[in-house]
This record gives sequence, structure tokens and C-alpha cells, in this order.
Amino acid sequence: MIDVNFDFQAEAVGKNGQERDSDKYSPTLQEYHRILWSKPLPSGEEFTLAKISDNRLYHASELGEFYLSSDRAVPTFSRRKSMSYITEQIPTDTIRHFVTLANTIGGIVVWPSVKIDGGLTINSARGFHRKIGDRLDLTIECIRRYYLGEDSPLFVTLKRYSVFFDLFESFRGYIDFFLLQDYVSEDYSSVIIAPPFDNFQSSPVPKTLEEYRAYMHVTKQLLHARNKRIAEYTDV
Repeated sequence: MIDVNFDFQAEAVGKNGQERDSDKYSPTLQEYHRILWSKPLPSGEEFTLAKISDNRLYHASELGEFYLSSDRAVPTFSRRKSMSYITEQIPTDTIRHFVTLANTIGGIVVWPSVKIDGGLTINSARGFHRKIGDRLDLTIECIRRYYLGEDSPLFVTLKRYSVFFDLFESFRGYIDFFLLQDYVSEDYSSVIIAPPFDNFQSSPVPKTLEEYRAYMHVTKQLLHARNKRIAEYTDV
């Protein structure tokens, strides 16, 4: 039912050949999200999702009303102009493989999509914050700290969506629900973070060729591991 090698971006090409956002224009991606995340919560209550317009997903029950949208959550930095002096030193096929891998289900998550009190959504906040750099591993670290009541660059944003995070009861519950176990240590006490990272003191965007290669290596391992986990989960 789930092809973990499917490149959703390839499906999101417009009629004139223009590239469109697969989070909004890939029907396969929307269906994969519906299949994967319609399941029991840690409480045992069913979290059933329905597909609605704009490629979003919807849940309504005694638990509350939730609108969720897709987010390609793993940046490759391959189109960042400020990094072109680095990425141009990497073989084109290597960059292309990294981009394709990041566009598979292993690199994609869902977040609540409705703004609260006029603030940024989680998707927007993690993309705009210079100490997050749109990185999934750093977002997961912020979520870990959120459940502990600890500050992070995304704490205020995550707090606005406390009703959503309450569904999962704990950091372990959140990680297990979204099949992100490969991003954390065995006891869930820490997050596996690709370099560069200095505890949110500065930008986490690679600044050298060595940093970018290290970032790519760890990130690809995490993507492959989550794809494998998703494949095994859906084969049961």
C-alpha cells in the first residue's frame, strides 16, 4: 500500500511542466498520510483522518477538530544560493539522489495547518526560524523539550498547538505514533541530530563542504531508516 521509494515531487508537475509543491499537489502523498496516521492514539482512541480539499486531512471527534497538512520536512539545501559554492562541489548525481530521497515519505510529516491567535503555524515557524533552518531533527529536539517543559526556539509555537500534542500524551507517544523512532535514542532521552548543531546558538545550516557532507550522510541514514520502518509497519 505504501511505496517508500515514491517521489511525490515527480507527481506534482503541472500541465505546462512547471514544478509544483507536492505537499499540496500530490494526491498519492495525501492518501499515504491518511493511511499511515489514521490509527489508535496512545489512549486507545481512534484518530481517523479524512481527505479534504487543498490536500489537507481532517479529524473531528470528542478529541477535537484537527486540520493537518503535509510538510516535506528535510531540507537538502541544494537550491540555497548562499550554499551554491558548497553544493557545486558535490557530484550532481549525489545531490539528485539526496533530493529524491528527501522527497519520499520518510522525509515528510504532518502538522496542524490552522493558525492560532494569528501566530505562525509549526510548518512556517520551523521554516522561518534561523536556528531551526527547516530541519526535521531540530524540530524533533524542540518537541522533546516541549514535552519536558523546556525552552527552545519553537517552544512558543508548539505551546499554541498543545491540544494537538496532548493527543500523544508524551514525547515517546508522539515519536511512536509518527514512526520517528530512528531519530531518537533507545530510551527516547535524546534526539539524533546531524551536524552542524551547537545547541541552538547559531544557524544550523552547513557552512563548509565537510559540514555539508556530514549533514548529508547522517540525514540520509535517518531517511533510509524511517522509510524502512514505514515499509515494515505497513507490511504487517
